[in-house]
Amino acid sequence: MAVHYELIKTCKQTGARLGRIHTLHGTIETPVFMPVGTLATVKTMSPEELKEIGSRIILANTYHLFLRPGHDVVEEAGGLHRFMNWDRAILTDSGGFQVFSLSDLRKITEEGVSFRSHLSGEPLFISPEKSIEIQNSLGADIIMAFDECPPYPADRDYVRSSMDRTYRWLQRCVEAHRRPEEQGLFGIVQGGMYRDLREESARQITSVDLPGYAIGGLSVGEPKELMYEALEHTTPLLPKEKPRYLMGVGSPDALVEGVMRGVDMFDCVLPTRIARNGTTMTSQGRLVVRNARYARDFSPLDPECDCYTCRNYSRAYLRHLIKADETFGLRLTTYHNLYFLLRLMEGVREAIRQDRLRDYRNAFFEKYYGSVEEAHRRGF
Repeated sequence: MAVHYELIKTCKQTGARLGRIHTLHGTIETPVFMPVGTLATVKTMSPEELKEIGSRIILANTYHLFLRPGHDVVEEAGGLHRFMNWDRAILTDSGGFQVFSLSDLRKITEEGVSFRSHLSGEPLFISPEKSIEIQNSLGADIIMAFDECPPYPADRDYVRSSMDRTYRWLQRCVEAHRRPEEQGLFGIVQGGMYRDLREESARQITSVDLPGYAIGGLSVGEPKELMYEALEHTTPLLPKEKPRYLMGVGSPDALVEGVMRGVDMFDCVLPTRIARNGTTMTSQGRLVVRNARYARDFSPLDPECDCYTCRNYSRAYLRHLIKADETFGLRLTTYHNLYFLLRLMEGVREAIRQDRLRDYRNAFFEKYYGSVEEAHRRGF
């Protein structure tokens, strides 16, 4: 297989997994957080900086690259890796979530989804076959099946209908996949917040032998406790010898809680998006550096962090840059937030190795949120 998972250890304290995902562009230590590079770039970050902070895999977005510059352009350039000068692993999503978020501009049929470009209003169409065609052209190491992601809340009949369609679309994705020796195709489990539908979807999707499986339809507005509950009864239904990917999750609390429930892979725009608004993650919790209280604070953003930002620049300087709309400030806060989450995941992996992940979770939540209970109540 183009993608192969190696399970190294299971934490005796929690059941969390330590592993490796092997791809043609390198090996990824798991559990892993994957920075999002929607348009073939992680906003404000260079590939060299991403390597510097230890990222082994990033995401790109099928829908957005389909619109611009076009998958044919990327293919002509030699694929995403060459196009964006990134020689490590890449995962592309199917475009489904972006298309389905255009609720006023799209129409779902069994064949696929008709929609209008959010850029030009041009009528477009993506089917399972088209999504795979685009992703085959982009050339990512891991590609995702085209699925229907129901909103929250959604009634049971709608969730069942979309879940069954997702399974039928997966079968069409497998048939359309032209580069299985180079790209690993992951299926996506749906089912909304209905336990029996989650179980049925897991049986459907895992009946197709694939190198990995994702859990979709979570982190779409539901309370955190519902997401955790869905994870608790979904992840045990997925094969132990394959990676498990929770899509669209990136807050510190959800990353750690997701790992404790058996998840191996995560992605989210959260750390980069909030960084551009001057919000940062630190060892003492969330810090909004653009606030007036930091105008004369010449201490590091996070005294316990050794990233480039914290070694060289003060809170006062970062606040000045962001208030002045200087791009360098956005780069520095983005660098720090991604570094923070990658170091967090390093700590999680080491805690699994030592069979003490629950202790690690408790200590981290105490410091970041004030208590485990506060983390569960408030989240990010």
